Amino acid sequence: MVNSNIINKLRSGCVIPAHPLALRVDNSIDEQHQKALTRYYLACGAGGLAVGVHTTQFAIHNPKVGLYRPVLELASETARECIETTNCGEPIMIAGIVGQTSQAMKEAELARDRSINELTDHARQVAKVIPIMGFYLQEAISEMELGVEFWRKFVEIEGVLAIKIAPFNRYQTLNVLEAVAHSSRVNEIALYTGNDDNIIVDLLTQHEFNVDGRTVSLQIVGGLLGQWACWTKKAVEHLDRVKKIRESNLPVPEEMLTLASQLTLANKAIFDADNHFAGCIPGILYVLKKQGLVEEVRTLDENECLSGGQAGRIDKIIKNYPHLCDDDFVKENLDVWLS
Repeated sequence: MVNSNIINKLRSGCVIPAHPLALRVDNSIDEQHQKALTRYYLACGAGGLAVGVHTTQFAIHNPKVGLYRPVLELASETARECIETTNCGEPIMIAGIVGQTSQAMKEAELARDRSINELTDHARQVAKVIPIMGFYLQEAISEMELGVEFWRKFVEIEGVLAIKIAPFNRYQTLNVLEAVAHSSRVNEIALYTGNDDNIIVDLLTQHEFNVDGRTVSLQIVGGLLGQWACWTKKAVEHLDRVKKIRESNLPVPEEMLTLASQLTLANKAIFDADNHFAGCIPGILYVLKKQGLVEEVRTLDENECLSGGQAGRIDKIIKNYPHLCDDDFVKENLDVWLS
């Protein structure tokens, strides 16, 4: 059973960074910097951590790589230490589960050829073992599109606690929201944005659906985002501002829409949108390296690297929009996190 405090925290909405992987030059875990990242996120006020997800690099699920268990264990141990030493509060710990067999890297091919019933049956079996948060990833990563029919079946699974909506597509995002609105579990499922290209607007928008003549309102309450793997202190501040705006019932201030546009512009560079997101993980690592939170911009797949000119585009964002960055906060605390 999941702790009721954790469920309440999930439903109230929080910042959940998609935890990156700090590697040494030999592709072993850089434990010092991996721990520093976890400490950084929790010190920022993140409400949880997602480990073993795309930003952590799906290659860790490959049994030949053998990093899935140690990466999860290290995050769990470090989080536990933070709870004991800093009273940061118990975080929501989300473990990315990929694949239908131990050969996790074949998941995309397998899932693409499965029927809706087969996919939901798979999710139902997993939910018997551990509560789950559904992930809807953009097609550039998942290589598949999930229609409203899938989501209507998926949301009825009792063990589903939340959904990260990240197709980077308005129509597909609405498919998930519409399915939840029509679900018998509409009040039980926490909605999180994973649309790194539309973070602030997703959080500010009140979605309304006509369901059998009655209005059902839905709110995306928080985010589980690769973009929030860097500049996390600012992400926490942004979500706090959004929550205050929601509670006030006043019109959305224009500066929040300006912020939304600027953050999307930053994400365009960090996620390498001009090159179909090829450099998204290296882009995040590049920002973290500049801050000293990792030592290497390194991935398990040697072909996954910064695109030509991407570093310069990120540097330009940092120069032109310094209010998006949390460099001062990191500089003040980095030595403690690395100790």
